[in-house]
Amino acid sequence: MRPVVWSIEAQRDNLEILRYIAEDNPFAAERVVDAIEDAGNKLGEFATGRPGRVSGTYEKSLARHPYIIAYELRDVGGRESVVIVRVIHTSRDWPAEEWPH
Repeated sequence: MRPVVWSIEAQRDNLEILRYIAEDNPFAAERVVDAIEDAGNKLGEFATGRPGRVSGTYEKSLARHPYIIAYELRDVGGRESVVIVRVIHTSRDWPAEEWPH
C-alpha cells in the first residue's frame, strides 16, 4: 500500500467545499468531505483513475458526488506515494496543463 499525502491546495479545496455546502446543510457538507477523503485515502490501496488533464497526473471521479480527485504518483521520503494535488467540482472546465483558478 502506498502512503497518501494531501497537498495544501487539496486541503484548501476540501475546506472550501465544506464551507460552501455547509451554508445550506452542515450535515451534508461533512458527508461530502468525508466521502472525498475516504476516496482519496483508498487510492493508496488501489490507485485507479484516468490520465489527467495536467501532465503526470491522474483523475479519479467520485461515484456519488460531483468531484474529481486529481493526484500524482511521486516519491516522498523514499517511497512511492499518492499525492492528491486538487479536488475539483465536475462542473468546472479547465484547459489542459492548468489547474482551475
